[in-house]
Amino acid sequence: MEGSMMKNIGFAEVIKLEGLVDYQEGRVISRTLAQQPQITLTLFSISRGEGISAHTAPGAALVQILDGEAEITIGGQVFNVKAGESIVMPKGVPHALEARQSFKMLLTVVKG
Repeated sequence: MEGSMMKNIGFAEVIKLEGLVDYQEGRVISRTLAQQPQITLTLFSISRGEGISAHTAPGAALVQILDGEAEITIGGQVFNVKAGESIVMPKGVPHALEARQSFKMLLTVVKG
């Protein structure tokens, strides 16, 4: 849609977000849906045994698990987050994600 802040996604149609990213063995796949100064929306598929190493984010990051289960470490505390569940990773706090089994997530980072 012309002038929209959203990209890589259909407009005015019903979709299943987890269907927009596929699993690829040994890989982390991402698809950016919006990237603006104050907010980013990114879909990820992370295959079993892969992950995102410890880092901090420039804003609070909401993880919504769409499929599978993620092991998420926030400030040294480990959480197992399953499909249909969400967790917020606070700004500036080290966090990491690991796929004990493959999972898909929508990541929303709100900066400010």
